[in-house]
Amino acid sequence: MLSKETLDKLMDDLRRQRDELKLKVHLAKADARDEWVGLEKQWEHLRAKLAGAGSEASDVAENVGAALGSVAEELRRGYDRIRRHF
Repeated sequence: MLSKETLDKLMDDLRRQRDELKLKVHLAKADARDEWVGLEKQWEHLRAKLAGAGSEASDVAENVGAALGSVAEELRRGYDRIRRHF
C-alpha cells in the first residue's frame, strides 16, 4: 500500500506531466495550423502557375516546370511536417 505522501508525490508528478503535454499539444496544433495556412497559399500559387504553363512556349514552360517542381517538393515536405504533428 502506498503512503499518502507517496500518492501525493505521484499525483503531483502526473499533474505536471499532464500540464506540460497539454501545452505541447496545444502549441503543436497552432504550429501545424500556421504551417497549413502557408502551404495552402503555395498550393493555390502552384495550381495557378500550372494552369498557365500549358499555354507558354516550350522553353519557357520547361523553366516554369522546374520551378513548379521545386514548389511541389516544398509542399510535400510541409505536408510531411504537419503529418508528424499527428
